[in-house]
Amino acid sequence: MEKVTISDKFKFIKTHKFGHSMEKMCMLLKVSRSGYYDWVDRPPSNREKKDQKILKIIKKTHIKHPVWGVDPIWAEVKETIHCSRGTVYRLMKENGIKSKRRAKWKATTNSKHNLPVAPNLLEQNFNTELPNTVWVGDITYNWTDEGWLYTAIVKDLCTKDVVGYAMGDRIVKDLVIRAMAMAVRNEKPKKDLIFHSDRGSQYCSNDFKDLLKTSNIRQSMSRKGNPYDNACAENFFSCLKCECTNFYIFETRDEAKQAIFEYIEVYYNRQRRHASLGWITPLAYKKLFAHDIVA
Repeated sequence: MEKVTISDKFKFIKTHKFGHSMEKMCMLLKVSRSGYYDWVDRPPSNREKKDQKILKIIKKTHIKHPVWGVDPIWAEVKETIHCSRGTVYRLMKENGIKSKRRAKWKATTNSKHNLPVAPNLLEQNFNTELPNTVWVGDITYNWTDEGWLYTAIVKDLCTKDVVGYAMGDRIVKDLVIRAMAMAVRNEKPKKDLIFHSDRGSQYCSNDFKDLLKTSNIRQSMSRKGNPYDNACAENFFSCLKCECTNFYIFETRDEAKQAIFEYIEVYYNRQRRHASLGWITPLAYKKLFAHDIVA
């Protein structure tokens, strides 16, 4: 249990002084009225001044990124003011600042088919030290008043960057082909890149396999009935739904497309801080490799 200080009691009294008896509050909290008035008249300490500066950054960051929790907000604060995680946690708790998230939906693809599948080349080893070494992909869906909108993505396991994506009203092979074509066009990967996905029929199609072959990409697939083998790709969709699409009721597919586009291009790749990257963004992490200064 956290220790309640005299200052904490005085802050409580100051917050609730309107509509409550000052004498009764002091009596219940076992502090003197004269002590409270001395505290009110006292100029703020250096710690209090620092707390106010930190709180200002916390509030500004929370308004801009309401889905952020303690750690990414702490990372944001540290770029301006050196402080501990505990300080940020305390100030957020005292001021009722919490991350705003919605429950996720489950992503799915059709793996009930007779098409040949690729072996699992990862075996749940998701640690990748270089960009464009391992990509992962998956498909998800979002409801609109016009019907379902399906989204396929290709994500770099090293940088967490979504390097390719495509959206459409049907969950067909063209969806994953367009997402992969975008990734290849954007990144121009070298030989021996691995692409990992589940066993969905879209990824097992001959047209998709031909695209991988012509791009010198080796194909890897999850083991049958093992949802953890493609957890890294599904994690992106969890973030997409908890932090973006589940907050909306889309009237049209175009509205959903615009929201998802902005989430990927504006927020996820460029602004969202990732724990696995040391609480920096995919864009900032990619720049480390571009300048050859990776530790």
